[in-house]
Amino acid sequence: MYQNKYGKMTKDNEKKIGKILRKVTKTVLSILIMLVVIFGSAGTLFWMEAWILIFLFLLYVTFFALWLRKINPELLKERTSRKNEGKHWDKIILSIYTLLLFCMLIVCGFDAVRFEWTQMPFVLKLIGFVGYIPAVILVFLTAKENAYLSEVVRIQDDRSHQVVKTGLYKYIRHPMYLAVIIFVVSTPLALGSFFGLFFSGLIGIIFMIRTHLEEKTLQKELAGYEEYMKEVKYRLFPGIW
Repeated sequence: MYQNKYGKMTKDNEKKIGKILRKVTKTVLSILIMLVVIFGSAGTLFWMEAWILIFLFLLYVTFFALWLRKINPELLKERTSRKNEGKHWDKIILSIYTLLLFCMLIVCGFDAVRFEWTQMPFVLKLIGFVGYIPAVILVFLTAKENAYLSEVVRIQDDRSHQVVKTGLYKYIRHPMYLAVIIFVVSTPLALGSFFGLFFSGLIGIIFMIRTHLEEKTLQKELAGYEEYMKEVKYRLFPGIW
């Protein structure tokens, strides 16, 4: 009996260790890819704005994961284990978003450092870095209110999915997408690339399309969402859309 129990505990521990190792490996690979993309396009490691940006990004991701694990571990699990699920159209949109994001970083390296196509004033770079503050605040406030904040579009029947109407959701229906748009606009500014803003604009359009399609899904499949749309008129931009 003891041996069986001991053996079971050992297998459980092995699964946990394996899961942790996979997450660590994935994180390390993601960081390495980001470094190669950014500094490879720039053609040099001596790019101060990029190092500051990477440091701030890693700091944000680490703190957000630890904070979410403390206040809502179920949401953290949802955001890290459901990436292969969701609607087919959403997978296409997320793939396009990832491609545009990589293109944006590559063009920023070409523009700001390697070829110096444009020259961005210091004040705009500063605005870019400062822009991360409202974006991060939006992310934390949104995650605090919405326990169903998945990275993919899906109705979470397994988690008793309900409409969220508190916090930022009293003013706009998709505050997380607004945070993403602010992030992607701030990045080329911080890196010093005017050409990078073109891809920021495309990503913004992609998320507006995603918002429209997601709302169609929520109207059909989530009880109470139609009524919520009547209560809160704006999707992303208060007073505009």
